[in-house]
Amino acid sequence: MSRVCQVTGKKALVGNRVSHSNHKTKRRLEVNLRNKRFWFEEESRWLRLRLSARAMRLIDKQGLAQVVRDMRARGEKV
Repeated sequence: MSRVCQVTGKKALVGNRVSHSNHKTKRRLEVNLRNKRFWFEEESRWLRLRLSARAMRLIDKQGLAQVVRDMRARGEKV
């Protein structure tokens, strides 16, 4: 499974690791992903999502029903 947030679509970035001597080597900046289970009241079932910490805050703010509606509008299977 790829490391991509199901809600926001965030994925890893590529940057440089910079040493004291200013020598640069490539590195990956991974997303803070968590597996989280939510009770979806409208369908009376549990939803298991792979989310970034930012997406959890978005669900707290907008509500799970709105976030699921937006995901389905984008064509993502929930």
